[in-house]
Amino acid sequence: MAGGESNEVKLLGMWASPFVLRVQLALSLKGISYEYVEEDLKSKSELLLTSNPVHKAVPVLIHDGKAVSESSVILQYIDEAFAGIGPSLLPADHHDRAVARFWASYIDDKLLKASNQASRGKTEEEKAEGKKQAAAAVETLEGALKECSKGKPFFGGDSAGYVDVVLGGLLAWVHAGDAMKGVKTFDPATTPLLAAWADSFGALDAVEAVMPDVGKLVEFAMAMRAHAAAEAAAAATN
Repeated sequence: MAGGESNEVKLLGMWASPFVLRVQLALSLKGISYEYVEEDLKSKSELLLTSNPVHKAVPVLIHDGKAVSESSVILQYIDEAFAGIGPSLLPADHHDRAVARFWASYIDDKLLKASNQASRGKTEEEKAEGKKQAAAAVETLEGALKECSKGKPFFGGDSAGYVDVVLGGLLAWVHAGDAMKGVKTFDPATTPLLAAWADSFGALDAVEAVMPDVGKLVEFAMAMRAHAAAEAAAAATN
């Protein structure tokens, strides 16, 4: 990827991971050059296993030979280690930084967990409850965007920041899920600010450069679903 000057930077990832995408978005928005290494999670490389020996998962950022794992930690590392390159992800004001971290945590603790329950719940009741909680989280984020943006396009104000990157990492999967279910998660009729945000964020050149193809994600999700169904059927016959 073309970008600003940096020391040796390598990102170990998997193309469909929203957590990897968050790191790609941060690097792209800041204009940091890096080498991307696609990992086969069924046959993990020795580099991944030694770089992240605790979780053995992507993403892993390797900067000058030193590894950093966990997407939220990586994002903050990027902002601090490359403070002189590109725009800052976190605001300068201490209170505003705390607010940004709060909403980023909310996205994972509430929206992401509820969305996973809505699609992967063991019973229809669990799925329905997940869907209800996800809708409530989206409504709350609509209010958060109004509070944080102060009438500007992004959670970060005039430019995309930390919360935009955290939510933006989920955006391709949101669109893929909408396509599969025939719904609109960020509906202009009910969450106009988030709908406008999704359009504005997705249109950024730095975002378009790394955002995965929604159609490819749909195919990936369908294949995973078929594989899970086949495994369940096989288990039922044993």
